[in-house]
Amino acid sequence: MDMKKILITGAGGFIGSHLVEHCLRQGYEVRAFLHYNSKNNWGWLEGLKLNKKIEIVCGDVRDYDFVFNALKGCDSVFHLAALIGIPYSYLSPLAYVKTNIEGTYNILEASRQLKLQNVLVTSTSETYGTAQYIPINETHPMVGQSPYAASKIAADQLSLSYYLSFNLPVKIVRPFNTYGPRQSARAIIPTIIMQLIEGKKYITLGNMNPTRDFNYVEDTVNGFLEIAKSPKLLGEIVNIGSGKEISVNALIEIIASLMKMKVKIAADKKRFRPEKSEVMRLCCDNSKIKKNTHWKSSYSLEQGLLKTIDWVKRNIKFYKSDMYYV
Repeated sequence: MDMKKILITGAGGFIGSHLVEHCLRQGYEVRAFLHYNSKNNWGWLEGLKLNKKIEIVCGDVRDYDFVFNALKGCDSVFHLAALIGIPYSYLSPLAYVKTNIEGTYNILEASRQLKLQNVLVTSTSETYGTAQYIPINETHPMVGQSPYAASKIAADQLSLSYYLSFNLPVKIVRPFNTYGPRQSARAIIPTIIMQLIEGKKYITLGNMNPTRDFNYVEDTVNGFLEIAKSPKLLGEIVNIGSGKEISVNALIEIIASLMKMKVKIAADKKRFRPEKSEVMRLCCDNSKIKKNTHWKSSYSLEQGLLKTIDWVKRNIKFYKSDMYYV
């Protein structure tokens, strides 16, 4: 599908900032939508060498009027802005309703009024809950095992309703666990790396039995663009994942080996999810994206981890390992 100018919400975040760079490299004009703050800080876009085809706007996705004006002049939107921390969703479910559901409504309704040609809404593999079968394809039942997951399920269903009711050109992008440079310190891979760098005698983590399907961020953002360009995926949910699962225990061993360090592990009960809320197993069926686009995974887990380790080492100042991140 022809795209010229793209609005990217959540553009200062982990995946969003990589997506901005990727779209600029591909020659698209980008309007980067950042969450307003009094310091006019651009998040992870700060310090990047951005070309002249980018425009920065700062506001709040919960503000319909701002969203509407931000979308003017764009033909496509990649909606990534969301509250994503699962632990905090136990403390304030309403915050997730307002940002993840109402914020998505604002994007959908403004896109409908402005007749956008391409509306990509970012989902998450957490919407599947613990795998009922492996690998997980897009028809797997959705189970909201946390308020975060429930808010994303609601946003996905609202988005699909706009396709069915108003013929809005919606596509649901459902990445499995993305990792790489700039990821939040609360995520498992940066948590392990930074504690090893700081010479901790014991790595403190939560439940180490769950399995996840980890994908390097460059593969994820390439998937976004491939899905956006495919006319065959209108009104569809599309997974992005490697098709391989690994337990947290095994992941720790690989990272420690790559860093040539020995590791001991201590369980931190503060990092455990409530028992019924823990998603125990995730593994992606990526046949749909492969069938309908030119996407393929370019990075092995080891290759992506080496690049991530190198970045964290050079940017350890951004992380505080003694804090509990929610």
